[in-house]
Amino acid sequence: MATEDDVRRKCLSLPGVTERSSWNQPAWFARTLIARMWAEGVLTVKTQERDALLAADPDTYYITPHHRRSPELVLVRLARVDVPELEELLEESYRIGGGSRS
Repeated sequence: MATEDDVRRKCLSLPGVTERSSWNQPAWFARTLIARMWAEGVLTVKTQERDALLAADPDTYYITPHHRRSPELVLVRLARVDVPELEELLEESYRIGGGSRS
């Protein structure tokens, strides 16, 4: 089970990432937003695999009407992912968010 502390630790280990509040929730930015706490125990990240994640595990990954207009965003129930999976999600979101120039 991953936690907000795991999110914070991983995000801040990525080059150039800073933490600040966004919509009164902790959020992590590289050049753009890479992750934000949406609600208690729920994280917003960017992914190129949103449809696949939603289809494969809708108990873990979901969207709200707010997120429909942004096809790269998905919500993640942290209690349903382990730390290695969380780290993969955050690394992908970091790449999409412009944190990596490779």
